[in-house]
Amino acid sequence: MLLFFKSSAIITTSPIFLSLSKITPPISLLHFSTMTSINLQSHCFAGNRIKAKIPKSNDLYSPNSALETLKSHLLGSTHDVLSPKFQVLPFRKGRPLTGFHGASQNWHLGWLSLGDCKGLLADSIVELKEESLVYLGSRSEEDSVYWAIDVSQDDTLVDELAKKFMSFVELRTLMVATDWSNSIAMADLAVAGHARALLEWHNISRFCGHCGSKTLPMEAGRRVQCTNELCNKRIYPRVDPVAIMLVIDRENERALLSRQSRYVPRMWSCLAGFIEPGESLEEAVRRETWEETGIEVGEVVYHSSQPWPVGPSSMPCQLMIGFFAFAKSLEINVDKTELEDARWHSKEEVKKALLVAEYEKAQKTAAAKVEQICKGIKASPNLSLDFNTESGELAPMFIPGPFAIAHHLISTWVFQGVPASASGGPHTHPSGSLSNL
Repeated sequence: MLLFFKSSAIITTSPIFLSLSKITPPISLLHFSTMTSINLQSHCFAGNRIKAKIPKSNDLYSPNSALETLKSHLLGSTHDVLSPKFQVLPFRKGRPLTGFHGASQNWHLGWLSLGDCKGLLADSIVELKEESLVYLGSRSEEDSVYWAIDVSQDDTLVDELAKKFMSFVELRTLMVATDWSNSIAMADLAVAGHARALLEWHNISRFCGHCGSKTLPMEAGRRVQCTNELCNKRIYPRVDPVAIMLVIDRENERALLSRQSRYVPRMWSCLAGFIEPGESLEEAVRRETWEETGIEVGEVVYHSSQPWPVGPSSMPCQLMIGFFAFAKSLEINVDKTELEDARWHSKEEVKKALLVAEYEKAQKTAAAKVEQICKGIKASPNLSLDFNTESGELAPMFIPGPFAIAHHLISTWVFQGVPASASGGPHTHPSGSLSNL
């Protein structure tokens, strides 16, 4: 199965690279007038600061303690000035509340205070609909606890928020619109991705998969439990692991890239597919490559991994696991039920695609779209149409932008190279390298 990555943002000449066997020393960074060099400390949707450390159960900021304090505030039974501040991020049909202020970070998450959404929270608590409310994390140094709430059933809230120039925006649009040099925007994206994944998981976990009984949220939305006393099964969020691989013809310096019919014109990306029961990651890489293209793969080398919360709502918690895979055969036989096309591309051909300034224009186009949505201006429903209209100079091909792990697999191969072998040789850890995430 090939995973779909939409159009692009800004390119970096400093690609993320990790290997299980060895880490390639960095080459001198290249500088091109059409490229923007950005230091990515982690992949898009990773590096969530408020999720990094969940406090222990007896801590004021822990999930259960924070939920009990929140209930007390909503029921009016406490006015404890020492209790933390509650920040709530509403979601509607998988879209986070977003505002636009036109500064260096062009968009921001629409956090609401306890007073702003007290009615919504009270309904969730009193009516035992806590599946719409999930604990995201805390920052004790900021004296804050962060929550997400699903408000898809509340139509009146949309009109109220529109008066404040805030609206519910697709996470994919925000992903492309993000200024990758802005650490605050990147952090917001990671928080929004985590929140969407949890809320969507609750939507598909309302019944026990073992006995079919209803479930109830527990631990402030961090798990659910079956209400059938004979079952009483605890259910936790799980990720769907996806192998994504750049298949390389080492001898001829070519990479195997593919297209799916849903892709925007000219876009090529890596092969990808879900891990099946009873197989290792390496076996999944070899199987998927063979099934989709007829290419036999030998050696498989790990690159890095990325949370991917922008897939379909039926699979809200995906984990992309990136690999380099070295081809043992070269003749392509495309499975047309999975792919539209697959071809070998030379390193020079791919490099030319990376050097065209389409990524920055796509980012600006998406940012303009977010601004229009937040201001209530009707925008084009198709981001790819905006992208192609405003791109100007068009390369014969392009690859997904830096929001996607596919971009980093490809740009690493082009600018930095990959290990000559996954076996033998010492591990090297060059100082100051983006290899050390």
